[in-house]
Parts: sequence; C-alpha cells; structure tokens
Amino acid sequence: MRILAIETSCDETAIAMLGASGNLKQPRFKILKNLVASQIKIHAPFGGVVPNLAKREHLRNLPILLKKLKTQNSKLKTDLIAVTVGPGLEPCLWTGVNFAKDLYSKLKTHNSKLKLVGVSHSEGHLYSFLLARKFKPDLFPAIALIVSGGHTILLLVKDLAHYKKLGETRDDAVGECFDKVARLLRLPYPGGPEIERIAKQGNPNAVNFTRPMLNQKNYDLSFSGLKTAVLYYLRDNSPSTFTFKGGRQTTECHGKVRDKNVKIKDIAASFQAAAFDLLISKTLRAAKEFKAKSILLSGGVASNFSLKKDLKLRIKNEKLRVNLFVPNKKFCTDNAVMIAAAAYVNYLQNKNHRLIAAGNMNLK
Repeated sequence: MRILAIETSCDETAIAMLGASGNLKQPRFKILKNLVASQIKIHAPFGGVVPNLAKREHLRNLPILLKKLKTQNSKLKTDLIAVTVGPGLEPCLWTGVNFAKDLYSKLKTHNSKLKLVGVSHSEGHLYSFLLARKFKPDLFPAIALIVSGGHTILLLVKDLAHYKKLGETRDDAVGECFDKVARLLRLPYPGGPEIERIAKQGNPNAVNFTRPMLNQKNYDLSFSGLKTAVLYYLRDNSPSTFTFKGGRQTTECHGKVRDKNVKIKDIAASFQAAAFDLLISKTLRAAKEFKAKSILLSGGVASNFSLKKDLKLRIKNEKLRVNLFVPNKKFCTDNAVMIAAAAYVNYLQNKNHRLIAAGNMNLK
C-alpha cells in the first residue's frame, strides 16, 4: 500500500509518501519521500507560533511540496491519503484538511478505490517508534512517553491496537515550558534547542528547582510551577539590568545572576535537569508497575540528547530490563511520515477520524 500523508498541525508543512505492508503484529514501512518546510524564521521574531501566519505559510507551501513529490511520482499513485485532523492549531489543521479533500477529489477520478482518512497527530508521535528500527512483536507491554511543544502524555501500550492513557500534564506541555523558560533567559525561539545548547556547558546541580507532582502516586505531570520557579529565581537573583519581558532576542547569553557562582547556563542546565527528572521518574515507575518490556520515547523533546542519555542512564542504574525505542531526530519533530505510519496502523483496524479540524483532540 502507498500512503500519501499531509501534516499541518502547527508550524511545519509536511508531505510524505510511505510504502506500507504487513499486519498489526509486524508492519513494514518504506519511506519513499519525506518533505518538510520549516517556518521557524517566520515565527522567531514573535517568540512563538502565530496561527494566521502559520496558516498563510501552509497555503503557500503545500502546493510547492506536492509539486516536488510529483517529480518522482508524476501520476501520484497512492492508495490512501492521510491528513492530520488534530490536535493542533485549528486554522492550520483546516488548511491541511481542505487541501487533502481537494487532492482526493482530483485523484479519485483515476482511482475509484482511493480513500481519504483523518489521523491524530498524537498517534503519529506514538507510532513513530515504528520508524526507529526493525519492528519486534515482543516489545509489549510498553510504556510510551510523548513529549513535545503541545503534548506530554504517558501511555500503557498493550499492543499496536490497544493503549491506555496513564497520565498527562495538567498545565503546560514540557516543550511549551522550555519555550517559556527560554524567553525568560532571553534566548531565541524555538527555546528547546537553545536551552539544550547552553545547558551543555552549565552545572545541572547549581539550582535545586522544584519538581512538581514528583512524589504523587498518579502519573500526571505539571510544568507550570517549574517555569514559575525559574521566574522567581531570576527575579530574586538577577542584576537590575536583566529584563524579563520584551527585549531584543540574542543567540548568546553569557549573563550572570547576583550569585557570582551561578550563570545563565547553570540556570538552563538546572531547569532542564528538573524537567527531565520529572519525566524519567514517572516513566520508570510506570515501567516497573506494569512490567513493561519497552519504553517508547517520541515527540519533539525526544530529540534532546540529554533526555535520551539521562533516560538510558537511569534505566541502567535502576537495573531495568527494558528496550528503549527512540525515532531518528527527523521523525521526532513534526513530519508527515509518522502520520502515514499511524494511518496504516488505523487502516488495519478499520479505524478513522472525522475530517474535521479538532484542535483539542485527545488520546483515549
């Protein structure tokens, strides 16, 4: 089966063609084309994604990417068109949905068996581990951690067709928290990669930031309090010249706080360590409770090298016998290949989502 997938949930315009075969016990994928148009430069001056600007860029980029796809597949042979319907920014989602509908109408005349389906962006991240390495049926049960700018979700995955939500963030997603803290530190957008960059040179033990909900028995998470802790630390320790709001963004941040032994890079490292401690602690506790054979890490924040390194180290130190699956970095951030993979898993189950933009769509 050939699947053409479209992803426009936020600020990445993506189209992909994926070859898919096999069953739910052992699906097989071949990436035929993976195209992504980034909008980072457009949104960077605003310190975050501007929905109407993102929609405008999707409208401009989708025909360009489709044309590139046609260069190697002139007749655009496909059996299934899949498009992200949520969660995400609704103006952006509608752009992708309407583009997919129009494309379906044009291609349907040449292929009466062609199907058009809606796909959950969150399920795209969940199933992106299938792109990490050769699929092994014996990896279940698994604990899946989805971490991105819009999602922080912990799942128990019994098999490809059955999963259950164990917990999620009660406020900010972890990626959103990274962006907000980056703005406090006067780092450019997107904040996650910038914090990771300067944290490499910092001391993660310099500031003992709070770990909200760390010791609660449930699997929910919270990052708003951690963000506020960073704000208060800067307020109480920063020199008078340090500003919290506005100000020109810069790619360098060498400032010091009042404590001469703590620098901005130390604050970044300490914040990152606290955020990852929360994620890893809850994930490993779930893996122990449900006797997981694997941990599936996905989403944009999963591309952070320190998160992967710290998770591997904790798994080793706690002597857990689990496999860790993390997609290639290009499949952690938003892309259409993961949407195609999720569409195939859903196709094998006769599962589908309505072709209506659902900004707040949840995993059940």
